Amino acid sequence: MNKVLASILLSLIVVPAHAQMAQDAPRLVVGITIDQLRSDYLEALQQLFGEKGFKRIMQEGVVCDEVLYDFPHLDRAVSTAAIYSGTIPFYNGIVSENVFDTFTRKERSIMFDDDFMGNGTDDNFSAKALLVSTLSDEVKIVGNGLGRVYSVAPDATTSILSGGHIANSALWVDDESGRWVTTTYFFDAPAYILHPYYTNTPAQIIDNLSWSPMYAPERYTAMPYQMHTIPFTHSFSRKEHNRFVSYKTSPMVNNDVTDVSIDLLQKASLGQRGQLDMINIGYTLAPFNNGTVQTYGLELQDAYVRLDAELARLFDAIDSSVGLNNTVVFITSTGYFDGEGREPSFYKIQSGEFYPRRAVSLLNMYLMALYGSGDWVLGYSNNQIYLNHQFIKDRDLPLEEVCDHAAQFLIDMEGVQDVYTQQRILLRSINEHTDRLRRGLSSQLSGDIFIELVPGWEVVYEDQDDRRQYIRHNAVPTPFMIMAPNVPAQKIDYPIDVTSIAPTVARILRIRSPNGCTARPIDIAY
Repeated sequence: MNKVLASILLSLIVVPAHAQMAQDAPRLVVGITIDQLRSDYLEALQQLFGEKGFKRIMQEGVVCDEVLYDFPHLDRAVSTAAIYSGTIPFYNGIVSENVFDTFTRKERSIMFDDDFMGNGTDDNFSAKALLVSTLSDEVKIVGNGLGRVYSVAPDATTSILSGGHIANSALWVDDESGRWVTTTYFFDAPAYILHPYYTNTPAQIIDNLSWSPMYAPERYTAMPYQMHTIPFTHSFSRKEHNRFVSYKTSPMVNNDVTDVSIDLLQKASLGQRGQLDMINIGYTLAPFNNGTVQTYGLELQDAYVRLDAELARLFDAIDSSVGLNNTVVFITSTGYFDGEGREPSFYKIQSGEFYPRRAVSLLNMYLMALYGSGDWVLGYSNNQIYLNHQFIKDRDLPLEEVCDHAAQFLIDMEGVQDVYTQQRILLRSINEHTDRLRRGLSSQLSGDIFIELVPGWEVVYEDQDDRRQYIRHNAVPTPFMIMAPNVPAQKIDYPIDVTSIAPTVARILRIRSPNGCTARPIDIAY
């Protein structure tokens, strides 16, 4: 009898891990971040969508049309980090996709980490720049590390930041080879995807691929000012410089992202092992070739239609492998849009050009006139001026005094709206605007002086093939949608802060929010 009792107790102790999950608990989380997705375009193109993509989650899920990003300088890194960490750049450490390196005096990826080698790439990246935990980390932690977390995106930044610190792997398309790659920071490198001859990779298909509109141009009516109605055809020739970079701005890369995501779902048995698993997927709706909506409006609308089909394919794959009734799916956007171009001069709208290299040179000459010859200014990045702290210290000058003099000089430059020093932003909050700047600042990575330019002006980067950044302050309508078991369809008719997304997903999963998250979950009816 004692042996029988001991046998029963032992069987309870070694019961498989999947039996320890609550019967109604979700088995899989799918986080989808769509770069530059807009609520207004989503609504305007509804008539061209199928029933199983965007419409499915909009009809069956919780939908909010207005997510607020209450901090400046949005890009893929800043937005993705805020979505998954549930906190602002000031706390999560991700202030820009590229940051200024004061040692080399050049911009570098914020993901750069020389301690880890590329796996199939020359990029040395890790998630160490993230200063707080993410939703993906919490999924890993709640399962004592047994849950699997993967991330897939065209770019490294989105993939790494959505995957967090302890993802099994983060995968992206290499700019040079067109292959799926990762780095040694991640312990799980799926060989079936990283293999040079993996079939679902741009490198294998790009030579025989072209992109034309799915429908007749007259059916694309989301942009009433659309000027180009002639069908387009884009190919990616071997003769084209940076053809994989160009390809990654087309909707064709979204097809590859879906292929890899489905392969991971099936081959890694995500959601089928008795543990909570997660896959994070990055898609793009950025204007083709980093152009403008005026030039590529037809292409942009076609990209929405094609992405709708990809979502339908992804949802069907999830339903057949795990079941959507066992899955939490959320979709959101990076909250900005880079596709607005400068108006032609004949419209007589105030405009001009700001040249950072010239501004740096003139400022250095001014400081030399004040304090003597020397290398006072290191460089410019993200509308910020970086001063030479060591040089200033060696001359026994107060940094704040030099910053104030520099700001007084810069404010008189043509095209400059306002100038703020880092000390002013950190220590002397003046109004709502400086509070907003503070939320996007890092005392370690941000510059000493922040320049705000006049709307309508362009920043011309002479050292980057005259790349132009158009200054426009329009709010971008940004959606958030979530579809989860036992959560009825509903509309959230008030704006939500981006930092509320992570705690909302965490509450539905019944796990902890990320450790830097202080926002409350969205008020959802159950």
